[in-house]
Amino acid sequence: MSKNEGGKKPAAEAVTVVKGGLLIDGNGGTPLKNPVIVIEGKRIKEVGVAGKVKVPKNAHIVDAGKLTLMPGLFDCHVHIAAYNTVSFASYRIAMFEISGQLQSFYTLYHAQLCFEMGFTTLRDMGRNNARANFAPELCAVRDAINNGIVPGPRLYVSGRIMTTSSHHDLNLPRAAYRHPGYTADGPWNIRTAVREHLRTGVDIIKTCVSGGASADEEGDTRNLTQEELDAAVDEAHGFHKPCAAHCWTPLSHRMCVASGMDTIEHMVYTDEESTRMVVDAGIPVTPTLLHRTDRAIEVRKKMGSPNNVLKKMKDVQPICYESFKRMHQAGIKIFMGTDIQFDPEMGSNAAELELYVQLGMSQMEAIQTATKNAAEAMKLDKDLGTLEAGKFADIIAINGNPLSNIAVLQKKDNIRLVMKEGKAYVDKLSDKPLYVVHPQPGKIKVADA
Repeated sequence: MSKNEGGKKPAAEAVTVVKGGLLIDGNGGTPLKNPVIVIEGKRIKEVGVAGKVKVPKNAHIVDAGKLTLMPGLFDCHVHIAAYNTVSFASYRIAMFEISGQLQSFYTLYHAQLCFEMGFTTLRDMGRNNARANFAPELCAVRDAINNGIVPGPRLYVSGRIMTTSSHHDLNLPRAAYRHPGYTADGPWNIRTAVREHLRTGVDIIKTCVSGGASADEEGDTRNLTQEELDAAVDEAHGFHKPCAAHCWTPLSHRMCVASGMDTIEHMVYTDEESTRMVVDAGIPVTPTLLHRTDRAIEVRKKMGSPNNVLKKMKDVQPICYESFKRMHQAGIKIFMGTDIQFDPEMGSNAAELELYVQLGMSQMEAIQTATKNAAEAMKLDKDLGTLEAGKFADIIAINGNPLSNIAVLQKKDNIRLVMKEGKAYVDKLSDKPLYVVHPQPGKIKVADA
């Protein structure tokens, strides 16, 4: 039956108009003063300036006064199922004491903390614990948000492919029990693991090509062969899913280029040749520098990280910063990701952008890593990443101008409006304010303290 059968017209979509003092649309051009955004249903109908945009009758008006309007932000490398410092005193105790069922609620809570800070889209890069791979629980949190059961950000979930003794495998203690199928070795076993993740419902396949910082192994180890990597990428692409790779070394970069990888995660060890290869291949890279800061190391120390891990995090810190400068200057497409996990606090994501500016990006470039570039890297730019007619109305209103001071995005009181697909979830502008998280952070009980 057609929508118009019987002479009935389709119901008109609700119209909302958002007004502000300044508009940063994500495209990198000159900001608009006195912007007006007309929204029909979930999507933007028109963007312009006051006096030139016709405000429809009976539209719901959201007057943000002198605030800065921006696209909703992306963090494209999070681990919201981690035993984060906002919820747990010791991640090593929590790993064995907190049930997967309970951790699902903390996963949602962590996602909502990021949402309230203006991050309307998160790409979660997976979690494994002492029981199993956490992909089914992450998919359940995503689906609960998508089905309107609970409020939260747009969430994309990764399924991890873990080879034996790889970086991700060794996130568990070496002597901890592994369930059958926890790891996969050899190209055909990896293909099976990819298919099992896809059956679970993940959006992305994540591989681990090298070692890393947070496990008991060296960062420059090779975690899988080219044949194994090719199998993972080919299988993901065969099901029209993207593949991402944890990479710490020039060798892993070369392997990713050869495999047709979609995105490279982390900036650590680089050289001129591997950087050029990544540029030529057009593969976007996410830096994840926030996880390397002194603040993150201090948080990790309090949560019980072994001294060898803390030392490794500190040792690679200057190397990561230099690699960021090299990749930025080389013209690699950089998109924002924090690797927020055990550390630092969930919701502190925007501090990553300040690091980019300190290391040579302009304020506008940094903003684009979390808007336009991120949407393009995730192949969501048809609907997201910039404020333009036809795209989803993911809009935030900020007290302050991040083009003058990128750090304004880090203060919760500055985030006055968070809108996802035309609906306000955080609204501190009206007489009856809206919030996502109750109780407020700092008032929850720490489960393992």
